[in-house]
Amino acid sequence: MSDVKAAITAVGAYVPEDVLTNKMLEDMVDTNDEWITARTGIKERRILKNPGKGSSFLGIKACENLFSKTDTKASEIDLVIFATATPDMPVASSAAYLATEIGAVNAFSFDLQTACSSFLYGMSVASSYIESKKYKNVLLVGADKMSSIIDYEDRSTCIIFGDGGGAVLFQPNQDGYGLQDEILKTDGIGRQFLKIDAGGSILPASEETVKNKQHYVFQDGKTVFKFAVSNMADVSERIMTKNNLTAKDVDWLVAHQANKRIIDATYKRMNLDENKVLMNIQRYGNTTSATLPLLLSDYEKQLKKGDNIIFAAFGGGFSWGSVYLKWAYNS
Repeated sequence: MSDVKAAITAVGAYVPEDVLTNKMLEDMVDTNDEWITARTGIKERRILKNPGKGSSFLGIKACENLFSKTDTKASEIDLVIFATATPDMPVASSAAYLATEIGAVNAFSFDLQTACSSFLYGMSVASSYIESKKYKNVLLVGADKMSSIIDYEDRSTCIIFGDGGGAVLFQPNQDGYGLQDEILKTDGIGRQFLKIDAGGSILPASEETVKNKQHYVFQDGKTVFKFAVSNMADVSERIMTKNNLTAKDVDWLVAHQANKRIIDATYKRMNLDENKVLMNIQRYGNTTSATLPLLLSDYEKQLKKGDNIIFAAFGGGFSWGSVYLKWAYNS
């Protein structure tokens, strides 16, 4: 076991200016504010409308925000990991473009995609590189332009997702702060319940796939909800047991912002007080890879050095997991 742990030492975030409220959705699909709020906890979400801008733009802006709050320069970054389910384009690495645009000229980079669990998995990968002692500055970015793959005539998905970006800097720590443990899981049974049918190697894009709207997200809401409630809560409870943590020991739950009912089920399974649950789903909706860093950014001033934080996420695939981290600084 390495004596070096990977600590988060800075955070940054960005959300677009344009707001899509529940009231506005009432004019687009058969829904209403009361129905959306009761089932998801979402009141509004942000939408990136800038022409020609994709997920990398959201990530770049989040990185710029991060660098404004740290002495670490972009040229000192060793590795950039871009967690995203909506890359700018196929084949060409979004991470490579983002790294160049922010000035991380000495870093290597790659994309990481495991749907809504992407950032959580990225935390594991970033930490492993730090603990190997080969690298000292790893930038983990999570950003998604979900509006690019949402059918705004499908009320089962258009009410849920929004656009946003977040970033964290991982650096070595020898005082015990940083990532302590993780439980990461996958199950291919989820492939049919949360997906985009077309655009991949099985069903390449064609006039027919576009006509059939097969390039938009499809979600079997009831099945996904059932799996998410059970599995996200399970791993969050298990990581506490594994590390001998009681509810009193846990300072914060940072859970993927997919649905308030899923978050509620998770913290109740952990026997946590509701005031230990970080939540901003009402403002942003589900920003996929960006939900966890957006939470850290919004609540950064409340996080104290030494705080025990449990992260949890669930995404397509299915993929899910939980991470236990000790916070490393006072903002």
